[in-house]
Amino acid sequence: MPLREEFSKTGNFLFRWRSYLPLLMIVIILLTMPYFEYPDHSEKLDDMREIFCMFISCLGILIRALTIGYTPKGTSGTNTRGQIADVLNTTGMYSIVRNPLYLGNFIIWFGISMFFGLWWFSLIVTLIFWVYYERIIFAEEEYLREKFGESYLMWAQKTPVFIPNIRNWRCSEITFSFRKALKNEYKSFFAMIISYVVLEIIGDVFAEHRLELDRMWLILLSVSSIFYIVTRIVKKKTRLLDVEGR
Repeated sequence: MPLREEFSKTGNFLFRWRSYLPLLMIVIILLTMPYFEYPDHSEKLDDMREIFCMFISCLGILIRALTIGYTPKGTSGTNTRGQIADVLNTTGMYSIVRNPLYLGNFIIWFGISMFFGLWWFSLIVTLIFWVYYERIIFAEEEYLREKFGESYLMWAQKTPVFIPNIRNWRCSEITFSFRKALKNEYKSFFAMIISYVVLEIIGDVFAEHRLELDRMWLILLSVSSIFYIVTRIVKKKTRLLDVEGR
């Protein structure tokens, strides 16, 4: 099979199964836990590092929310059945980078990788994302090139693949929908919080040989759990988060 078709086939396969990438990351994280230790053996410094890492991950969530909140129905979704694009997004986040959702995913996981304070682990996470998403992006761009032709080529020529160019910013033609962003991203936010809580618990086991959850993390877990449950009920039982045309 020619290399172009091979890349496209592999990319489409990985696209359908991209939601399971975190499972691979979990295995790698568990193998890394024995190397975890507090900075200078200080729990206070460790708390500061964890807060900074979570701030980085929250930036990734924000990028995803800003992307989804400005897009119409039929694009920028979480479908796993195949490529979908009723229109070509070229404004908002898509005016400064071609793959803002994947950029958001990377920043989320990069923040999590920094939790360990091990430069080589963050490098491993970066390489995994590069190898994994390179094929997915290739398959998506083949689909968009075929569907939108010259319009896609003109946009792709001036818009970076992964590293944003803020100077290219163009305001979206539609207003931001907080409800759509909330409807799509509440799971991502909760999963991020759970990831940090689990890492905190396991990290304490390896670093201090104790099993407990600090008050800060307990409060954060409780609040985020309530937020998740309430949002899920509202999404499943009502139409409050539905937005026409989104």
